[in-house]
Amino acid sequence: MAETAALTAGERRSALRLRVATERRFPGGLAVIASLDVALAPGSMLVLFGPSGAGKTTILRQIAGLERPDAGTIGFGADVWCDTARQLWQPPQFRRIGVVFQEPTLFPHLTVRDNIRYGVRSGSDRGRTGVGIGSDPVAEIETMLGIGDLGHRYPRALSGGEAQRVALARALAPDPRLLLLDEPFASLDAPTRLRLRREVRALLQTLGAPAILVTHDRSEALAIGDTVAVVIGGRVRQVGPVSDVFSRPADAEIAAALGIEAVLPARVVGSSGGVIEVAVGDVILHAAEREPIAPGSSVYACLRAEDVTLETRSAGQVSTRNHLVARVVSIASEGPIERVSLDCGFALDALITRRSREELALAPGATVTAAIKATSVHLVPRF
Repeated sequence: MAETAALTAGERRSALRLRVATERRFPGGLAVIASLDVALAPGSMLVLFGPSGAGKTTILRQIAGLERPDAGTIGFGADVWCDTARQLWQPPQFRRIGVVFQEPTLFPHLTVRDNIRYGVRSGSDRGRTGVGIGSDPVAEIETMLGIGDLGHRYPRALSGGEAQRVALARALAPDPRLLLLDEPFASLDAPTRLRLRREVRALLQTLGAPAILVTHDRSEALAIGDTVAVVIGGRVRQVGPVSDVFSRPADAEIAAALGIEAVLPARVVGSSGGVIEVAVGDVILHAAEREPIAPGSSVYACLRAEDVTLETRSAGQVSTRNHLVARVVSIASEGPIERVSLDCGFALDALITRRSREELALAPGATVTAAIKATSVHLVPRF
């Protein structure tokens, strides 16, 4: 197969479509059957999100050309990277991709600058000239990642964050058409992880290269993803803009995987004025009517802890809000945030600041009102 051409100015300005329809079966019985068709805009981030062992890394490695599927096709833009029926396979070095793993995997016998130049030399063998920003792509990328003063060090002298920046620089220096990130922030401490996330987002937008990130970290997916593909049990179950998927999961299993703490069996009892009433046991919840659901229908009512506001007294029933009398069951610290577990006829969590907990004088056994906007109650039909 002919080599993939350089990333043209036209490609930088337009979205390129990634098409994956593959099947990979493992000896233990696990099957990863991926179906993905998504447009990747310049500088955008697609997140492969799901629990550990769901098949996310297998899909990423197939896109990278590091694993062959048993059957299927993979294409990016106008290029076909894999078509098992036609026995077509493009090896990774011709796919014009950059890959960064959880561990930096730097060459220990090379300096930082030589590690980065290794990628550029490999790119120039295919007619590449680097990131296309200037005449010295290594210096350019070092400056952009803030590692210009590390050039003469060896990997053993680097911190975890520094080593991962070097790995990113090595992946980006040859000017890849697509950057693949396999949980590259997972082993870093929290402050370094947050800084590096921001830097990677800004860098992708500057270079105009799209990226795919594998993660099981919900906050990470929300923080830097544009589009998310939820992977559960070896299947891509839902794809869409991050805000849409996290606020409107397609089913209860996806809702649970996305970290929506309360997935409650409920029954629709009526609707009026754009609001649907559902019964969760003896409790009535009001949900915004995004689509008609017939009275009597079985649904799951999905609630996120961050959408629950606690009050020490009710502000009165309002048509667009739910006000539920609740008893505090327990309070657990999650750093600067407190998770308050409630009993309001069903189990419900709320996330509040430590200061709010102190101002409300919350303690186990206390009675509070849990306020939830109707727009924050997402209904998933049960079949």
